[in-house]
Amino acid sequence: MSDIGIGIVGGGYMGKAHAVAMSAVGAVFETRLRPRLEMVAASSRESAGRYRDAFGFARAAADWAELVNDPRVEAVIIASPQDTHRAVAEAALSQGKPVFCEKPLADNIEDARAMVAMAETAGVPNMVGFNYIRTPASQFARRLLAEGAIGDVTWFRGEHTEDFLADPETPFSWRCEGVANGNMGDLAPHPINAALALMGPIARVLADVECVHDSRPGGRVTNDDHAQIMVRFASGVMGHIYSSRVATGRKMGYAYEIHGTKGAIRFDQEDQNTLWLYRAEGPEAERGFRKILTGPAHPDYAAFCQGPGHGTGYQDQIIIEARDFLRAIETGEPVWPTFRDGLAVAEVVEAVLASARAGTWTQVDQP
Repeated sequence: MSDIGIGIVGGGYMGKAHAVAMSAVGAVFETRLRPRLEMVAASSRESAGRYRDAFGFARAAADWAELVNDPRVEAVIIASPQDTHRAVAEAALSQGKPVFCEKPLADNIEDARAMVAMAETAGVPNMVGFNYIRTPASQFARRLLAEGAIGDVTWFRGEHTEDFLADPETPFSWRCEGVANGNMGDLAPHPINAALALMGPIARVLADVECVHDSRPGGRVTNDDHAQIMVRFASGVMGHIYSSRVATGRKMGYAYEIHGTKGAIRFDQEDQNTLWLYRAEGPEAERGFRKILTGPAHPDYAAFCQGPGHGTGYQDQIIIEARDFLRAIETGEPVWPTFRDGLAVAEVVEAVLASARAGTWTQVDQP
């Protein structure tokens, strides 16, 4: 067992989540590498100092460069705004330091491609943060699909719906300007990632992207509120993805439904410890979706709790990510999702925006 110095760039919502995860992962999964919260960087030394004291870091940095260049920081987690991702990642990778970057990989496709090239040239462990697909229920869904439990898949529907901007009187904020901060940069990557994880590569898309409330108290909105996307997977299967930040009543509507020739699967993140499975077998009068409560028999559940149905939560997903990142560092083997997997999501987002502008089916560039 050995320790590893962790530096986190950003101490806000996700910075805190990763700090808590790195503090807990050794005990939860009994990892051989034990994280040491070495340094946190924020927009100022004062705010970094507050995060240091609140989260238990040894030191605080005035900026990300100080953190990345510190020899006691051996691995870097990027939880800062998207327009900083490339610079931080490339600086860390150039020194051979493993990098975990929150999604989306970058704020534009060119930077995302450059980050992948740098990571693969450097040969350094790298991951991108897509936590929702790591719930025990969704991991189990992936296993069921791989085993052919519902036969040949014929259709996929995925969504990520929330309502934090459903009220047109909600004041203008940073979320209301720039493509990277809109629905397509913020929410859409999650159901796209789910589609890729569950169904494989997307070949082409036909999309409609819309700003529902283009004016808010304090400014004009310059990005999208929601998008609907028809997809055709490389396998030939058809599907649909919807993402929205104006879906009134939805709080964490990360959901999917998958139909096959022998059954179907349903999942909704608002009930993240439940998976619904339908098997086309037995008398017709007795058929129906079966509610499966996750428990120790499902992937990564037992490390948190020995009781079936007791459930895992959001923070546990981040702890599972932390375990995977440490595993990649320890073994030197890529652990999904890597930067290249993050780029695959970005390529779909790019195709969606192009399709919405042209009003036609658009091919997805394969990273």
